[in-house]
Amino acid sequence: MVQPVRIAPSILSADFSKLGAEIEAIEAAGADWIHVDVMDGHFVPNITIGPLVVKALRPHAKKPFDVHLMISPVDPYLDAFAEAGADGLTVHPEAGPHVHRTLQHIRKLGKKAGVVLNPGTPVDALDNLMDLVDLILVMSVNPGFGGQRFIESQLKKIEAARKRIDATGRDIALEVDGGITPQTAKRAIAAGATVLVAGTAVFQGGPSQYAANIQALRG
Repeated sequence: MVQPVRIAPSILSADFSKLGAEIEAIEAAGADWIHVDVMDGHFVPNITIGPLVVKALRPHAKKPFDVHLMISPVDPYLDAFAEAGADGLTVHPEAGPHVHRTLQHIRKLGKKAGVVLNPGTPVDALDNLMDLVDLILVMSVNPGFGGQRFIESQLKKIEAARKRIDATGRDIALEVDGGITPQTAKRAIAAGATVLVAGTAVFQGGPSQYAANIQALRG
């Protein structure tokens, strides 16, 4: 039986004045994971949250925290985010000198290890990492801001990542993040995505709309 696509709302688009309540609302509305975008104003042109906020939010959530680290250097912060309550840590190959070692360390911490491909990062960056990853994240926008338009060229990358995953025989999540709407969600799923990150598309309309918004993304 094919597992239905999982929806991971990005709290980047939530109301930051009441993040705990927002997380509780999206869980009640059917979210599968909580996607936490960590940005440092250096690796990407925006600043969001750090480990203390993740720790403060953890009691408000029962679902896994899917933490996307858009920070460089990333290695000095892995332990702090793991201790704060991350269930998975996803890193960029460009964010440190040795991504293989970074992924090893995440697994040593007992967390799910993920690797991210920016729009300009070639899919063959995965080729020597497949035995270490639990998740591959294909960015369908350039990271840093919500509300951007889906980059069409990334569909071929999603398909190429899907082939690599299938060749391993392992249960590796294929996540897509950026410009996800009900329309682009269908195309990402058709290309092989199993997890969709969505910010604006989930949080628009306020809490009364969250369940309908999440359902619309499942297709």
